[in-house]
Amino acid sequence: MGKIVTLCLSAGIQKTIRFDNFTQGEVNRSKSYRYDASGKAINSARVLTQLLQLAPGPDDGSKQKEEASTENYDVSVVCPLGERNMDFFLQMAESDGLCVRPVAIPGFTRECCTLIDEAKGQTTELVVEEPVPVEDSAAYEERLMEVLKKELGLSGDGLSKGAEKADALLFSGSRPKFWKPGLIKRIATLAKEKGILFMADFRGDDLLSILDQGCPDIIKINEDEFWATFSKVEGGEKGEEALLNAIAERSRNLGNIIVVTSGSKETLAAAYGNKFKMQSELIKAVNTIGCGDAYNAGFLYEYLATKDMSKSLEKGKWCASRNAECLRPGVLHD
Repeated sequence: MGKIVTLCLSAGIQKTIRFDNFTQGEVNRSKSYRYDASGKAINSARVLTQLLQLAPGPDDGSKQKEEASTENYDVSVVCPLGERNMDFFLQMAESDGLCVRPVAIPGFTRECCTLIDEAKGQTTELVVEEPVPVEDSAAYEERLMEVLKKELGLSGDGLSKGAEKADALLFSGSRPKFWKPGLIKRIATLAKEKGILFMADFRGDDLLSILDQGCPDIIKINEDEFWATFSKVEGGEKGEEALLNAIAERSRNLGNIIVVTSGSKETLAAAYGNKFKMQSELIKAVNTIGCGDAYNAGFLYEYLATKDMSKSLEKGKWCASRNAECLRPGVLHD
């Protein structure tokens, strides 16, 4: 039995609201709404949990059978939660069968609203950021690292007593200002030093800061995030071939895997400098929130099993497509 740990510093309570037709500047009455425990790594953990209940489909990943799996992986989530509404979040997570290891911090867990306009087929995301707590984060950082090490099966320089070292750590989502930048490097270095496969889905200075000592084994970001992070280095034209070349060059230099998604366009990737492309699946989308997180789950799940790039890209695509067909964020089926 293996173990996958996901880490999210920016969990959220997601409210998804459906409208027959949404008009800006007018009074709009909703058709329905629902709440979900969310955040990038939380969504990925939910998809991973659902994947573990599905038997493998055909090689092309186009179909799956629902069938309980007796082996594979345990999945857990480590995430800070605002103590003011933490219980509500945990209740929703428990109803989804998620194993959440919370770290209580001051204030509220942020809330996000998804507005679905069914007539136009549009999804609008509203992220409501909570005020930054005035407390110093140092004590909370130590508590977070303590919980994370325990989930990864680590204690000090060795394994926790009776624990098995995790196979993979998926760290995704932004770093709220409450947390100091150095925390990212501590986490990345820990994973790399202990030989735990490290997959990262965040961008900018936080990503650049770990490339020297804690470089992720897998980086998965979208096209805009890739250019925003690496454009200072790559420069030049930004067409598809230029993007693929830049991904391959960066992957070769870092000695890792980089996957760059572009919505409904082709996914471009490179493994140690070797280039890959994967066509997107044409579907009728219901809610696109969480598609990237579902992709992360599918890619990581398949890569751990096969180490095959093409199969992993296919599984990521399949999971993202199934998520887009659902109302809930970060699921394979409603």
